Amino acid sequence: MLSIVICGTGRMGTLIDRTAREMRDGAGEPLFEVVAQVGFEVKELETAPAAEIIIDFSNVAALDAVAGYVRRTGAALVSGTTGYSDEQLAVLRELGSTAPVVWSGNYSIGIAALRHLVAQATRELPGFDIEIVETHHNKKADAPSGTATMLLDEVRAAKAELGAGSVKPVYGREGLCGARDTQEVGIHALRGGTVAGVHTVSFFGPSEEVSLTHRAESREIFVNGALAAAQKLVVRDKGFYTFDEVMFG
Repeated sequence: MLSIVICGTGRMGTLIDRTAREMRDGAGEPLFEVVAQVGFEVKELETAPAAEIIIDFSNVAALDAVAGYVRRTGAALVSGTTGYSDEQLAVLRELGSTAPVVWSGNYSIGIAALRHLVAQATRELPGFDIEIVETHHNKKADAPSGTATMLLDEVRAAKAELGAGSVKPVYGREGLCGARDTQEVGIHALRGGTVAGVHTVSFFGPSEEVSLTHRAESREIFVNGALAAAQKLVVRDKGFYTFDEVMFG
Protein backbone atom coordinates (compact mmCIF):
# COMPACT_ATOMS: atom_id res chain seq x y z
CA MET A 1 0.00 0.00 0.00
CA LEU A 2 1.41 3.37 -1.05
CA SER A 3 1.09 6.37 1.25
CA ILE A 4 0.11 9.60 -0.49
CA VAL A 5 -0.43 13.26 0.28
CA ILE A 6 -2.84 15.16 -1.95
CA CYS A 7 -2.39 18.87 -2.60
CA GLY A 8 -5.63 20.40 -3.85
CA THR A 9 -9.19 20.22 -2.58
CA GLY A 10 -10.98 21.32 -5.75
CA ARG A 11 -12.76 19.03 -8.18
CA MET A 12 -9.66 17.10 -9.17
CA GLY A 13 -8.21 16.87 -5.67
CA THR A 14 -11.50 15.66 -4.26
CA LEU A 15 -11.90 13.03 -6.97
CA ILE A 16 -8.30 11.84 -6.53
CA ASP A 17 -8.91 11.43 -2.80
CA ARG A 18 -12.12 9.44 -3.26
CA THR A 19 -10.74 7.26 -6.06
CA ALA A 20 -7.48 6.51 -4.23
CA ARG A 21 -9.36 5.40 -1.12
CA GLU A 22 -11.55 3.08 -3.19
CA MET A 23 -8.85 1.41 -5.30
CA ARG A 24 -7.98 -2.21 -4.50
CA ASP A 25 -5.43 -4.71 -5.76
CA GLY A 26 -6.19 -8.22 -7.01
CA ALA A 27 -6.41 -9.53 -3.45
CA GLY A 28 -8.87 -6.83 -2.43
CA GLU A 29 -6.33 -4.88 -0.40
CA PRO A 30 -6.17 -1.05 -0.56
CA LEU A 31 -3.64 0.31 -3.04
CA PHE A 32 -3.28 3.73 -1.40
CA GLU A 33 -3.36 5.28 2.03
CA VAL A 34 -4.17 9.00 2.00
CA VAL A 35 -2.23 10.38 4.97
CA ALA A 36 -3.07 14.05 4.36
CA GLN A 37 -4.85 16.40 1.99
CA VAL A 38 -4.29 20.16 1.96
CA GLY A 39 -6.18 22.92 0.21
CA PHE A 40 -5.71 26.67 0.29
CA GLU A 41 -3.66 26.50 3.51
CA VAL A 42 -0.62 25.10 1.70
CA LYS A 43 1.59 25.92 4.70
CA GLU A 44 0.10 22.75 6.21
CA LEU A 45 2.54 20.89 3.96
CA GLU A 46 5.33 22.09 6.26
CA THR A 47 4.04 19.74 8.98
CA ALA A 48 2.25 17.13 6.87
CA PRO A 49 3.45 13.57 7.54
CA ALA A 50 6.00 12.06 5.20
CA ALA A 51 4.50 9.98 2.41
CA GLU A 52 5.89 8.02 -0.50
CA ILE A 53 4.05 10.20 -3.05
CA ILE A 54 2.58 13.69 -3.21
CA ILE A 55 -0.03 14.30 -5.89
CA ASP A 56 -0.51 17.97 -6.75
CA PHE A 57 -3.51 19.19 -8.73
CA SER A 58 -3.81 22.59 -7.11
CA ASN A 59 -2.58 26.02 -8.18
CA VAL A 60 0.71 27.51 -9.35
CA ALA A 61 0.83 29.50 -6.11
CA ALA A 62 1.35 26.24 -4.19
CA LEU A 63 4.59 25.36 -5.99
CA ASP A 64 6.97 26.60 -3.28
CA ALA A 65 5.10 24.65 -0.60
CA VAL A 66 5.00 21.50 -2.73
CA ALA A 67 8.69 21.79 -3.57
CA GLY A 68 9.48 22.28 0.11
CA TYR A 69 7.56 19.12 1.00
CA VAL A 70 9.43 17.09 -1.61
CA ARG A 71 12.79 18.37 -0.39
CA ARG A 72 11.86 17.65 3.25
CA THR A 73 10.48 14.14 2.74
CA GLY A 74 11.95 12.88 -0.54
CA ALA A 75 8.44 11.97 -1.71
CA ALA A 76 7.88 11.27 -5.39
CA LEU A 77 5.84 14.06 -7.03
CA VAL A 78 3.00 13.60 -9.49
CA SER A 79 2.11 17.12 -10.67
CA GLY A 80 -0.89 17.95 -12.82
CA THR A 81 -1.05 21.66 -12.00
CA THR A 82 -1.19 23.83 -15.13
CA GLY A 83 -0.36 27.46 -15.84
CA TYR A 84 3.28 27.30 -14.74
CA SER A 85 5.76 29.80 -16.14
CA ASP A 86 9.04 28.62 -17.65
CA GLU A 87 10.77 29.56 -14.40
CA GLN A 88 8.34 27.47 -12.35
CA LEU A 89 8.74 24.49 -14.66
CA ALA A 90 12.49 24.84 -14.12
CA VAL A 91 11.86 24.46 -10.38
CA LEU A 92 9.99 21.21 -11.05
CA ARG A 93 12.83 19.92 -13.20
CA GLU A 94 15.34 20.79 -10.49
CA LEU A 95 13.29 18.79 -7.99
CA GLY A 96 14.21 15.75 -10.05
CA SER A 97 17.60 15.86 -8.34
CA THR A 98 15.82 15.21 -5.03
CA ALA A 99 13.09 12.73 -5.97
CA PRO A 100 11.27 11.17 -8.93
CA VAL A 101 9.06 13.87 -10.47
CA VAL A 102 6.51 13.68 -13.26
CA TRP A 103 4.63 16.69 -14.60
CA SER A 104 1.96 16.65 -17.28
CA GLY A 105 -0.75 19.03 -18.37
CA ASN A 106 -2.93 15.98 -19.03
CA TYR A 107 -2.87 12.45 -17.60
CA SER A 108 -5.19 10.91 -20.19
CA ILE A 109 -3.91 7.97 -22.24
CA GLY A 110 -6.00 9.27 -25.15
CA ILE A 111 -4.25 12.65 -25.01
CA ALA A 112 -0.90 10.89 -25.08
CA ALA A 113 -2.00 9.24 -28.33
CA LEU A 114 -3.32 12.56 -29.68
CA ARG A 115 0.06 14.20 -29.10
CA HIS A 116 1.77 11.50 -31.16
CA LEU A 117 -0.81 11.85 -33.95
CA VAL A 118 -0.43 15.63 -34.02
CA ALA A 119 3.32 15.29 -34.45
CA GLN A 120 2.81 12.77 -37.25
CA ALA A 121 0.25 14.94 -39.04
CA THR A 122 2.54 17.98 -38.76
CA ARG A 123 5.34 16.05 -40.43
CA GLU A 124 3.15 14.53 -43.13
CA LEU A 125 1.15 17.67 -43.97
CA PRO A 126 3.86 20.29 -44.55
CA GLY A 127 2.52 23.66 -45.54
CA PHE A 128 -0.89 23.09 -43.91
CA ASP A 129 -2.15 25.83 -41.58
CA ILE A 130 -2.57 24.57 -38.00
CA GLU A 131 -5.08 25.76 -35.42
CA ILE A 132 -5.63 24.46 -31.86
CA VAL A 133 -8.97 24.89 -30.06
CA GLU A 134 -9.52 23.83 -26.45
CA THR A 135 -12.78 23.88 -24.50
CA HIS A 136 -13.20 23.62 -20.72
CA HIS A 137 -15.72 24.29 -17.95
CA ASN A 138 -16.42 27.82 -16.80
CA LYS A 139 -14.42 27.40 -13.57
CA LYS A 140 -11.06 26.76 -15.22
CA ALA A 141 -8.65 29.47 -14.15
CA ASP A 142 -5.89 29.34 -16.78
CA ALA A 143 -5.85 29.67 -20.55
CA PRO A 144 -4.78 28.16 -22.79
CA SER A 145 -4.95 24.76 -21.13
CA GLY A 146 -1.80 22.87 -20.29
CA THR A 147 -2.86 20.26 -22.83
CA ALA A 148 -3.15 22.84 -25.60
CA THR A 149 0.37 24.00 -24.77
CA MET A 150 1.59 20.39 -24.94
CA LEU A 151 0.00 20.01 -28.37
CA LEU A 152 1.67 23.23 -29.51
CA ASP A 153 4.99 21.81 -28.32
CA GLU A 154 4.43 18.72 -30.50
CA VAL A 155 3.82 20.95 -33.54
CA ARG A 156 6.90 23.03 -32.74
CA ALA A 157 9.14 19.96 -32.37
CA ALA A 158 7.84 18.33 -35.57
CA LYS A 159 8.37 21.52 -37.58
CA ALA A 160 11.88 21.80 -36.18
CA GLU A 161 12.59 18.27 -37.44
CA LEU A 162 11.44 19.36 -40.88
CA GLY A 163 13.54 22.51 -40.80
CA ALA A 164 10.30 24.41 -41.36
CA GLY A 165 11.22 27.44 -39.28
CA SER A 166 9.97 28.69 -35.95
CA VAL A 167 6.33 28.55 -34.89
CA LYS A 168 4.51 31.80 -34.08
CA PRO A 169 1.70 31.16 -31.57
CA VAL A 170 -1.29 33.48 -31.94
CA TYR A 171 -3.69 33.51 -29.00
CA GLY A 172 -6.95 34.54 -30.61
CA ARG A 173 -7.42 37.18 -33.30
CA GLU A 174 -9.30 40.42 -33.57
CA GLY A 175 -9.39 43.57 -35.65
CA LEU A 176 -7.55 44.06 -38.92
CA CYS A 177 -4.90 41.43 -38.25
CA GLY A 178 -4.10 40.89 -41.93
CA ALA A 179 -3.51 37.68 -43.82
CA ARG A 180 -2.46 34.64 -41.85
CA ASP A 181 1.31 34.20 -41.50
CA THR A 182 2.40 30.77 -42.73
CA GLN A 183 4.26 30.19 -39.45
CA GLU A 184 1.26 31.00 -37.25
CA VAL A 185 -0.40 28.41 -35.04
CA GLY A 186 -3.66 29.77 -33.68
CA ILE A 187 -4.59 28.78 -30.12
CA HIS A 188 -8.13 29.44 -28.94
CA ALA A 189 -9.71 28.86 -25.52
CA LEU A 190 -13.46 28.32 -25.08
CA ARG A 191 -15.01 28.33 -21.60
CA GLY A 192 -18.50 27.30 -20.57
CA GLY A 193 -20.72 24.94 -18.63
CA THR A 194 -19.24 21.78 -17.16
CA VAL A 195 -17.08 20.58 -20.08
CA ALA A 196 -14.34 18.27 -18.76
CA GLY A 197 -12.11 19.00 -21.74
CA VAL A 198 -12.16 18.97 -25.55
CA HIS A 199 -9.05 19.52 -27.68
CA THR A 200 -9.05 19.79 -31.46
CA VAL A 201 -6.05 20.32 -33.71
CA SER A 202 -7.01 21.19 -37.29
CA PHE A 203 -4.78 21.13 -40.36
CA PHE A 204 -6.01 23.29 -43.24
CA GLY A 205 -4.60 22.69 -46.71
CA PRO A 206 -5.65 23.54 -50.26
CA SER A 207 -9.24 22.27 -50.60
CA GLU A 208 -8.99 19.85 -47.65
CA GLU A 209 -8.94 19.78 -43.87
CA VAL A 210 -7.86 17.20 -41.29
CA SER A 211 -8.99 17.55 -37.66
CA LEU A 212 -7.94 15.46 -34.68
CA THR A 213 -10.15 15.66 -31.58
CA HIS A 214 -10.07 14.26 -28.07
CA ARG A 215 -13.12 14.56 -25.81
CA ALA A 216 -12.92 13.92 -22.08
CA GLU A 217 -16.33 12.83 -20.81
CA SER A 218 -15.23 12.73 -17.18
CA ARG A 219 -12.33 13.91 -15.03
CA GLU A 220 -11.96 10.30 -13.93
CA ILE A 221 -9.70 9.62 -16.92
CA PHE A 222 -7.20 12.15 -15.55
CA VAL A 223 -7.47 10.78 -12.02
CA ASN A 224 -6.94 7.20 -13.15
CA GLY A 225 -3.92 8.25 -15.21
CA ALA A 226 -2.39 10.21 -12.34
CA LEU A 227 -2.82 7.32 -9.88
CA ALA A 228 -1.40 4.86 -12.42
CA ALA A 229 1.58 7.18 -12.91
CA ALA A 230 2.04 7.39 -9.13
CA GLN A 231 2.38 3.61 -8.86
CA LYS A 232 5.01 3.51 -11.61
CA LEU A 233 6.87 6.65 -10.54
CA VAL A 234 7.52 5.57 -6.96
CA VAL A 235 9.90 2.81 -8.11
CA ARG A 236 11.81 5.11 -10.48
CA ASP A 237 15.18 6.68 -9.81
CA LYS A 238 15.40 10.38 -9.04
CA GLY A 239 14.74 12.49 -12.10
CA PHE A 240 12.23 14.58 -14.01
CA TYR A 241 9.97 12.49 -16.24
CA THR A 242 7.23 13.02 -18.79
CA PHE A 243 3.96 11.08 -18.55
CA ASP A 244 4.97 9.08 -21.64
CA GLU A 245 8.29 8.12 -20.06
CA VAL A 246 6.64 6.94 -16.85
CA MET A 247 3.83 5.00 -18.52
CA PHE A 248 5.50 3.68 -21.67
CA GLY A 249 9.25 4.07 -21.14
